[in-house]
Amino acid sequence: MYAIVEIAGHQFKVEKDQKVYVNRLATEEGKTVEFDNVLLVGDGSNITLGAPAIDGALVGAKVLRHLKGDKVIVFKKKRRKGYRVKNGHRQSLTEIVIESIATSGAKKKAAPKKEEAKKAAPAKAAPKKSSKGDDLKKVEGIGPKIAETLNEAGINTFADLAKTDAAKISEIIAGVRGNHVTDTWPAQAQMAADGKWDELKKWQDELDGGKPA
Repeated sequence: MYAIVEIAGHQFKVEKDQKVYVNRLATEEGKTVEFDNVLLVGDGSNITLGAPAIDGALVGAKVLRHLKGDKVIVFKKKRRKGYRVKNGHRQSLTEIVIESIATSGAKKKAAPKKEEAKKAAPAKAAPKKSSKGDDLKKVEGIGPKIAETLNEAGINTFADLAKTDAAKISEIIAGVRGNHVTDTWPAQAQMAADGKWDELKKWQDELDGGKPA
């Protein structure tokens, strides 16, 4: 007998006594865990399909250990901005062994009554306004360090940058290493603030570090 079951956001085809690596579970090592989102159960020529899950079907398993997967290198680069970041990632995993597959036995959760559901539902809080500014690095010639320096000077949005004189911008970023030409930055920021991304991209393709190539 085998089953297709959803575990921690992924679907697996499992059989009894099979060991499976899944995304990290909250269950402690040595404890048992049950999965009731069973999509298909096969027993010889008999196949039971769910819609989408099979009512009452249950897959039981035991948590053997928690571990981390192999390291994956993540490399990010932004063209002409001097931005390169290299990170390693190891996915948190849990090794389980399948102990049982049952086509019945799972307890259904009773659906709450409408009146109780209304009482239990928390009042919707008013959406908070985000204090986060715009990504100034979308302006050709601005890198992470310059964006940080501008933020510290109170320039957090494209609109702020657009109304700042190029000479003033040069003064603000004077301590950042490199030869930075700020002439086009306010105009680029204005196009970004107006949502003219296609026009901005076309123009940026002709620029080199914020100045005409």
